[in-house]
Amino acid sequence: MYLLGYDIGSSSVKAAIVDASTGNCVASAFFPDSEAPIKALHPGWAEQNPDDWWCYLRNATAKALSKANIASSEIKAIGISYQMHGLVAVDKDLRPLRDAIIWCDSRGVPYGKKAFEELGEEQCLGHLLNSPGNFTAAKLAWMKENEPALFSRIYKVMLPGDYIAMLLTGEILTTPEGLSEYMLWDFRKEGPAQFLLDYFGFPAEILPDIVPTFSNQGTLTAKAAAELGLTAGTPVTYRAGDQPNNALSLNVFNPGEVASTAGTSGVVYGINGTVDYDQLSRVNNFAHVNHTASAPRIGVMTCISGTGILNSWCRRNIAPTGASYDDMNRLAAEIAPGSEGVSVLPFGNGAERVLRNADPGCSILGLNFNLHDRRHILRAAQEGIVFSFMYGMEIMEGIGMQIKRIHAGKANMFLSPIFRDTLATVSGATIELYDTDGAAGAAKGAGIGAGIYRDNNEAFASLVKLDEIHPAADRTPVLEAYSLWKQRLEKII
Repeated sequence: MYLLGYDIGSSSVKAAIVDASTGNCVASAFFPDSEAPIKALHPGWAEQNPDDWWCYLRNATAKALSKANIASSEIKAIGISYQMHGLVAVDKDLRPLRDAIIWCDSRGVPYGKKAFEELGEEQCLGHLLNSPGNFTAAKLAWMKENEPALFSRIYKVMLPGDYIAMLLTGEILTTPEGLSEYMLWDFRKEGPAQFLLDYFGFPAEILPDIVPTFSNQGTLTAKAAAELGLTAGTPVTYRAGDQPNNALSLNVFNPGEVASTAGTSGVVYGINGTVDYDQLSRVNNFAHVNHTASAPRIGVMTCISGTGILNSWCRRNIAPTGASYDDMNRLAAEIAPGSEGVSVLPFGNGAERVLRNADPGCSILGLNFNLHDRRHILRAAQEGIVFSFMYGMEIMEGIGMQIKRIHAGKANMFLSPIFRDTLATVSGATIELYDTDGAAGAAKGAGIGAGIYRDNNEAFASLVKLDEIHPAADRTPVLEAYSLWKQRLEKII
């Protein structure tokens, strides 16, 4: 008996096949091999053709099935993880009216800002736990004002994962977690945020029907099964945005548990057991995959856009020609923690919500031409990324989070000893590194939704811990470096 998980990313689609009895991933594949294109018709825009995701999914499925060498009838449930906050609008024939406006598109910012100002902080934060920001509802408001002819033809709006699920099953559905990504979930009423629908002038019927995150959400149609080489009638039993799903993949379900990723952008995502928010809306709050009215589970997320992208910039522009990331780490390790007074503010990849949507750019501060060289910058860049994580984590702690352990996949920036040692030391938390990914997590989520697993603990009993990193015995140099970094940041924001 096997489970199939999909991770619908903006760079590729990954498919993973998991043996339900052992919890082991027996095959995985992604498509395309090179990064999928993102259309930027204007500065700050980012769009993709939703049907390209289906093409990628079809190819990834074929590759995974070929590797697994199993009969498709042995796959008993399907789960979906997907890039968050995208907007797919379809007509009555269920065809996209335009390219999807994806997560990193910023055109919704002024619409969310205006809604926040006019509706008021108490209304928005008290009900949504966030400002409307640049989430899916704000993107739809842009479409309503700038593409009224297309807006008038909308039958349903969907998130990227909802659209893929529709192509799989023919059902147009979403979840409470999904609606919280739209910024259309009212946590006081535990239902759609009618006040924001009314404010933007959205008819409620364009929203998908709501189902639990773990549930039978439709079965594979004969058409979809034929295209994918799967078996008709296979149920889709789980869907979640990529960050809640990453937390699920690391078995992060309960208050106080924290997951982190550090790819191009970086995320710290922790579970709060109370419905609370940051007064300045510097962190995001979503319904976690196991949120209910009686047992709140709020995913509190700080996202830093300038993470791995800064490290890759350093590799191209600061490191010696041809240096690998391991080479960079070895050079940086020649410098003591604190980088001898050099600080890097890693905010060069657009507006940062943790800075109240300010876009200060990246800065290198404290550089002395007679003392410092490339090694100091390489180390300070990694420290600066970690310190930006800590800056967001302090806000999370201010609304009730207790961060004692951080779960992460052993990938991307977490491969760097400097990065993970600095994060453990500055936060005082133990970091646990695991062998997992979003597609395999989605497969196990499907197992929970299908009732194959009793609960998350059974689903993730086979999760392999690869390493554990503890804070340094002497935290003083790193804490002093963070204090200096924060002083420098607060002078420019």
